[in-house]
Order: sequence, then C-alpha cells, then structure tokens
Amino acid sequence: MTDQHDDLADRVAATRAQLFDTLDAIEDKLNVPKQIGIAAAKVKRGIDQKPVPYLAGLAAGVAVVGGIVVTVLRRR
Repeated sequence: MTDQHDDLADRVAATRAQLFDTLDAIEDKLNVPKQIGIAAAKVKRGIDQKPVPYLAGLAAGVAVVGGIVVTVLRRR
C-alpha cells in the first residue's frame, strides 16, 4: 500500500513540476516586453556578425516608406 502511495505521490509531484514549467514557458511567450528584448538582442547580434543584410533591409524599408509618402503627396 505504501509503495502505491509513494508512486502516486511521485507522479503527482512530477506532473506538478511539469505544469509549472509549462506555465512559465507560456508566461515567457506572452510577456511582450521580454520578447521584444529577446528580438532586439538577436538583431544586435546579427548586425554585429553580418551587417549587410540588415542595411539592405533598412534601405528597402526607407524606399518603401518614401514611395508611399511621395504617392500620397502627389495625390493632393
């Protein structure tokens, strides 16, 4: 009887620990400021390692925004 109780208690403790880990992972994913910080750190590392693709993306973004501004101003 004690072995069954100990086995059940061990399984409950393991399940509880797994539930806490899962809830922590969900909380991390839903924490927007933390996710923005992680993304910013990845971008900074990427820029340090290979800046050309990031500069090309920045230039493309500027060109798109500039094109939109010019189009809007011409319609007036």
